[in-house]
Amino acid sequence: MADPTQVGLIVFSLNSAQDLSEKIARRLGVNLAPVTVKQFQNKETNVQLEMSVRGRDVFIIQSGQSEKSSCNDALMELLIMAHTCKIACARRIIGVIPYLPYSKQSKMNKRGSIPAKLIASLMCKSGLTSIITMDLHSKEIQGFYNVPVDNLRASPFIVRYISESVPDNRNAVIVAKNPASAYRATSFAERLRLGIAVIHGEQKETDYDQHDGRQSPPPRAHSSTSFSFDMFNENEASLDVPGFIPKEKPPMNVVGDVGGKIAIIVDDIIDDAATFVDAATVLRERGAYKIYVMVTHGLLSGDAPELIEGSEIDEVVVTNTVAHESKIARCSKIKSIDISQLLAEAIRRIHNGESMGYLFRNVPLED
Repeated sequence: MADPTQVGLIVFSLNSAQDLSEKIARRLGVNLAPVTVKQFQNKETNVQLEMSVRGRDVFIIQSGQSEKSSCNDALMELLIMAHTCKIACARRIIGVIPYLPYSKQSKMNKRGSIPAKLIASLMCKSGLTSIITMDLHSKEIQGFYNVPVDNLRASPFIVRYISESVPDNRNAVIVAKNPASAYRATSFAERLRLGIAVIHGEQKETDYDQHDGRQSPPPRAHSSTSFSFDMFNENEASLDVPGFIPKEKPPMNVVGDVGGKIAIIVDDIIDDAATFVDAATVLRERGAYKIYVMVTHGLLSGDAPELIEGSEIDEVVVTNTVAHESKIARCSKIKSIDISQLLAEAIRRIHNGESMGYLFRNVPLED
């Protein structure tokens, strides 16, 4: 292994991706650079570089979640580390973030905010000059950043796993667990030359529009000390503005034939696993004799491993963008795909100033 003090490329690993970082470093033929990351008694994060980074290309590997710390701790470690390298005069500072935290919160939800945009601003301000990530939950997130974002895809690894490790895969059907996932499922189905099915009526969070104040009636004339228009005449009892019909959750149904087939559900994130378990139950009722779940980011929060173990799912395949060794120990159905080769090649190409286009060949936008 090359000594990081003797080469222009420096790779740091923070606390949330130690195993993945070691695999990437081995593929690059370098040792991980020394850095001390700790927390004080009051939970403040402290970062100390153990070598000079002046004029060097620095790659900081940190996933958005780990088994030892929360996503907020992982995020603060990354931000402080990037700023430390910035004031230490690093030439370029590239964040290698296999799972980007807060990527599921990229849209305005009622009276909420858009945390993904806030995180993008923080990362740019901290000193990161570019970012390498994988399978963003919403690809529009790239537009939140003022620095280049390379959104790599894990789909070639998943397609290869299906082709090589799923028995009788020619009798399989790709399943989208909700209509929003249909584009991704279609992309997998076309490359594998398989059929597609879509589950409609997935359990969703209840709408609380009637409680958030947006349907409150307008003030009546002279009933308030605040400014208001005299909206009503003597014959009007209310403001006649048409509204939407309240949404109702339709019964869960499968569009497509899964009878006597292997059902392969594809998605980008599996967190609490409840929706996947519900989908697997419906697929089994419709005649699927084996059910796989193929996902890029295996967050598997809470009791998700135990939920999967007792479900109709036969196997859950995730990549190692997020550490999940303890989850695998708790559930025999969870398998892992190593994507360190792809991240290592991306690092090598950026350091050498080579095109990243080769890594996106034949990979459609829908993935």
